[in-house]
This record gives sequence, C-alpha cells and structure tokens, in this order.
Amino acid sequence: MSSIHFPVYILLLLLISAILIPLKKGDYDDGFKWEMMGVLGLAWALSLSLLIFVLRDQSFTYTFGQWNPTIGIEFVVDEFSALMTLVVLSVATLIIIYSLKDIEHEILKEQFFSYYTLIFLLLFSMIGMIFTNDLFNLYVFMEILSLTSCGIISIKRKKENLMASFKYLMLGAIGSVSILMGIALLYMVTGHLNMTAAYEVITQVWQSYPRNILIALGFILTGFGIKAAIFPLHIWLPDAHSNAPTPSSALLSGLVVKVYVFAIAKILFRVLGQDIVQSIGVTEFITYFAVLSMIMGSVFAIGQTDIKRLLAYSSVAQIGYIFLGLGLATELGFSAGLFHVITHALMKSALFLSAGAIIYQTGKRDIRDLDGIGYQMPITMGVFSVAALGMIGIPGLNGFMSKWYLSLAVLEADKPVFLIMILISSFLNAIYYLPIIIAAFLKESNERDNVMVLDRLPKTMMYPMVIIAIGCVVMGFFPHIVMDVVERAVPTFLFINN
Repeated sequence: MSSIHFPVYILLLLLISAILIPLKKGDYDDGFKWEMMGVLGLAWALSLSLLIFVLRDQSFTYTFGQWNPTIGIEFVVDEFSALMTLVVLSVATLIIIYSLKDIEHEILKEQFFSYYTLIFLLLFSMIGMIFTNDLFNLYVFMEILSLTSCGIISIKRKKENLMASFKYLMLGAIGSVSILMGIALLYMVTGHLNMTAAYEVITQVWQSYPRNILIALGFILTGFGIKAAIFPLHIWLPDAHSNAPTPSSALLSGLVVKVYVFAIAKILFRVLGQDIVQSIGVTEFITYFAVLSMIMGSVFAIGQTDIKRLLAYSSVAQIGYIFLGLGLATELGFSAGLFHVITHALMKSALFLSAGAIIYQTGKRDIRDLDGIGYQMPITMGVFSVAALGMIGIPGLNGFMSKWYLSLAVLEADKPVFLIMILISSFLNAIYYLPIIIAAFLKESNERDNVMVLDRLPKTMMYPMVIIAIGCVVMGFFPHIVMDVVERAVPTFLFINN
C-alpha cells in the first residue's frame, strides 16, 4: 500500500526543498512563500494520512532497498512516531507562517533563502530521528539537527548570537562525542546497530556485561542531557534561545529539544528495555535530575528581566517534567511524559511567538517595560496569558492535564515526594508568569493611556499564535484526543517484543 511509503515521501519533500531553495533566482516574494507553504501543506497532509493509516491498521517497519534490517536502515512507524511527526509539522508550519513577516525584521534580506534552507533541513533531521530504528542513523540525523540549530541561532550575525551559537556548538560537540561513544559500547556488546536486533541480544547478555552497558548509558544520557538541556547541562540554552530570531527560538524550544528526549526514550526502552533500565537504577537517577531541573529552571527564570531569556529558563524546568515521566518507567508515567512533550510544544511555541510579536511591534524585551501592554496588544497578550496559565497548571488548559497525568503517575509509583516537587515547581511558575499578566492588564502604561486597541500585527503573525493558543485550550478540555494515541503507543516502547 502506498501509505507505507509516506515517511520517505515526507523526508524527500523536505530534503529536496532544502536543496532547491538556495538555487532559486529572484526575490523573497509571495511566490516563494506560497511554494514553501505548498510543500509544508503537502508534508502535513501526508503525515495526517500516515497517522490515520497507523491508527486504523497497525504500526509497521519500513526497510530501505530491501536490505536486511540488521545491516540496512529501518524506520519504525508506530502510533506515537506518526503522531509526533504530525505535531512537528503542524507546529513548525504555524511557526514558519509566523516567520514570513517577522523574519524581515530579524535578519538581512540576503539571508532569507539561507534561513529557510536551514529550517527545512532542521525539519528533515527531526522527522528522521523520530522514525529511525537504527542507532547510527539516529546519530547522523542528530548531527544534522545540531548543525542546523547552530545555523538558525547564528544567522543574525550579532556578537551575542555568534557567542551563543559557539557555546552551543562546543557543548553540542561534547554531547555528540559522548553519544557516539555510548553507541559504540552498545555495539560492542550486541554486535548490532538496529535497535530491535540490539534489544534481542542485550536481554540475553546484559548480566555478562553490566559495566559496559552502564558506562554506555552514562555516555548516552550525558550527551542527550546536554542536547535536551536538562539541569545542570543546560548552560547553552538561555543564550541560544533568547538571542536567536523568534521563529528559531520557538522551533528550538518547542520542538527540537523534545526530539532529543524522544531519542533518549528510544534508547532506554527500545534498545535496553524496561527491565534492564530499572534493574541498574538508571530510572531513579533520571528522576533526581528531572526534579532538579523542574525546580532550578524556575528559580533561574524568576530572576530574569528579558522576556525571551525568562522563557528559555522556563524550558529547562519543563524538560524536567518530561524526564520525570520517563524516569518513573511505568506505563502511566511514560504516557504522561510523552503527553507533556506535545503539551509543551504548543505552550512554549505560543509564548515565544507572542513575545516575538511584542518585540516586533514595540521593540520591548524588558519585562519591567510591559505595564499596560495588554491594552496595546490584547490578542498577543491573550495568547501569552493562555500559554502562561497553562504552564502554571490552571484547569481547562493543556498544562493542567499534563501535571494531572504526571501526578497520577507518581502516586501510582508510590513516590508522593515527586507530587510535592510538581506543586512547588507550579508555584514557582506562577511567581514569574503571573506578574507579567497582571502588569499587562492591570497596571497603567507610562507611555499611553490604557485604551484598548487591536494589535498592529500582520495577519501571518497573528493567526498562527491564535491557532496554537486554541490548541492549548482544546487539549485542556479534550486531552483524550492525544492521550488515547499516546496510550496506544506506550506498549511499543515498554514492551516492544511482547
């Protein structure tokens, strides 16, 4: 059936677009914008069809060139990889629509084509990481993702951008070498790079090579911990996300770091398996760092005055929630963690896009200058408020449902101390988000009277923000739309051969 080839079609669409964009002659005009939207629309339609096919029939594997999967490249297309691909393309498409006008104020005119080349390569590598079932192929896609991420940070050609991307590049190189060392150690034990084949061997021999596996996991978790920005390996993230162009910040924080978390989940549960991971105590180790990230990310966010830097530190805290779900290593915990991957992608994209809209219209980045901004930009601040309240965990929003599922998971695992940490983290979120909302709508502006006027923003910037905010509300009232798919996908991670 042709639907089986959809993952390859999606990747080819993105890769071919990335190759053709630099060859384009002419200006950055409406024709070019419509061509990009056409490619993204087609890729989105293919991802939606793929998800429907997987939910209706079953998950499947795709082997390139009819090679044996143990020596060739294999994709695993299951419920969650199909859902994750749809989420990545949906959120990325909205961010790119937003960028069509915003990017004109962020970078030089001659850089427009280069920027979108990097964006399409970024999407190509993310989706490749989601589908691949091969450890080395995962590493290759990861390196493409790392380099393109550096590119979309440094493209502004300002001192702070170059410093941020250099820091990201140096720490990313350490992470990449660490991951490669871990993969090499796993290959030494199993003799396979295919994840399924490695799992079948490792379940039989892990008691003979416990140190090799433990050291391999140490390298892999450290490397991906750097790339996913778990505390205290997060030091590259605040500079990178706060100085990058707004669309880049939204992509990096909303999507890119989540793909690295997804890669960790694959290695932990598809290569090693739930029993081995729990028996060597890795999951407990992960939960400690998750809690540290949840608390310290918020503590650092409280002290920030730059709005984008505050959002960057907030991402560190939110990554902790996802790692806590993974660290519980239970079905409900894993489901809650994966649910929060999607929840945070929506909330943080909405926050960065609304912050970028404020900078676009007013040039203000300092939180102390935002008194009364809700009257000048009510739609933008409405979007910001919805996403921020979701981060805090107000009922009726998707962030509340994430914390609800995670709280149920920690209680089921008989670890109520983590519930206290979730509540403390939520309280800290309120400390730095609520003052912004209160100042925007309840304080007098020093520059103008508090008279309500509509935002002076291009429609291509306004509509994506509003759609993402609506998504946050819909997921808050109807979480089962996503959770049902996630719960169907969890057994493919935790019990891959059962």
